[in-house]
Amino acid sequence: MKILLIGSGGREHAIAWKLKQSPLVEELYCAPAGAAIGRIATPAPVDINNHASVAEFCDENGIDLVFVGPEAPLAAGITDMLHGCEIKVFGPTAKGALLESSKSYAKEFMRRYHIPTASYAVCTSPEDAKKKIMEFPEPLVVKADGLASGKGVRVCATRDEAFEALDEMMVDRIFGEAGSRVVIEECLAGREVSALAFCDGKTCLALPPSRDHKRLMDGDIGPNTGGMGAIAPVADVTPEITAQIKSLVFDRFLDGIKGEQIDYRGVIYAGLMLTKDGPKVIEFNCRFGDPETQALMPLLQSDLADTAMACAQGDLGGRTLKIAPGTCACVVLASRGYPLSPKSGQWITGLDANGGHPGGLVFHAGTKHNPQHGWETSGGRVLALSCNGPTLKDALNAVYSVADEISFDGIHYRRDIGRIL
Repeated sequence: MKILLIGSGGREHAIAWKLKQSPLVEELYCAPAGAAIGRIATPAPVDINNHASVAEFCDENGIDLVFVGPEAPLAAGITDMLHGCEIKVFGPTAKGALLESSKSYAKEFMRRYHIPTASYAVCTSPEDAKKKIMEFPEPLVVKADGLASGKGVRVCATRDEAFEALDEMMVDRIFGEAGSRVVIEECLAGREVSALAFCDGKTCLALPPSRDHKRLMDGDIGPNTGGMGAIAPVADVTPEITAQIKSLVFDRFLDGIKGEQIDYRGVIYAGLMLTKDGPKVIEFNCRFGDPETQALMPLLQSDLADTAMACAQGDLGGRTLKIAPGTCACVVLASRGYPLSPKSGQWITGLDANGGHPGGLVFHAGTKHNPQHGWETSGGRVLALSCNGPTLKDALNAVYSVADEISFDGIHYRRDIGRIL
């Protein structure tokens, strides 16, 4: 099997690492390929924003499967175009990707198919949004409708904070067109969980529950980020809660894509709040989470390439997933200034020549390699470190031991991953 992986972040590095383990994979290509992924996959000289060039590369190189990592190409319709060229894709069509690329569409989808979620209002003007804010109790949530790299959600303790977030999104347009429409929501109380499942359009095959830590600082304070760490599985997701997630979320999601005639073959990510009334969906994503993927791939013992191809072929029926015992903990090392204005160009110490570390897995998110000096930072989230252990405590001790041996100027990481419920 020849696979083209789209994407170059820490999530894609973890996916490439897992795909490369498959005996079915004859050749793994990646575009765009960073220096670290380029040590696993062969760089493909294509512009992923030019879907025709991706299709041409697939045709010329006999690609059997395109595995799309990030959300933006899916929202832009890369799957639709490749399907038109009879190329198999792991990733939903643009209509399926609307569940992530439009918060308002996702909320209406959940309403139509009775998927539990927070009460909400969709607003298309600052004036309308300000009126709606006055109707919601404090605290409340303001969300940019479109894609904002995981940073378009503001949990506001007061209405004044909500007005400030609204002005930034709709007036100052800090997220561009993504903020031309906003969703105002009630703030759900409970513990957050990420529930991901492989989907072939008819069946959902769930991965272990994971928990992302979005806030920048210890104690779960500071601005929202793309994610500062994750653990999997999550001990407080009981068999009863797992059954509720299946029946209330994944089964109704399947009803929805059937009712909306959505071709959805890839992964569905449900960000959940475990409330006193049961699990409720905070958001849907149309791809693997980041950094949840870096905590899930080390636990997945099933063949990822085989499973992804089964999804693309619409043939997951009867399969199960083999998951390693124990727990995986992931800690993200970020640059000074992240998430607003991260600094780049800092030399990284503590990595070997290939960018790894003997104590655990190192997935590169924002790095580049200088042949003379080694690895340096080139983004906000720089590295995601992952370690397995028989218990959560063991996994955390191992991953923080690795983190303490890696350094760069301005390094920042949370010290309480996995310790806050």
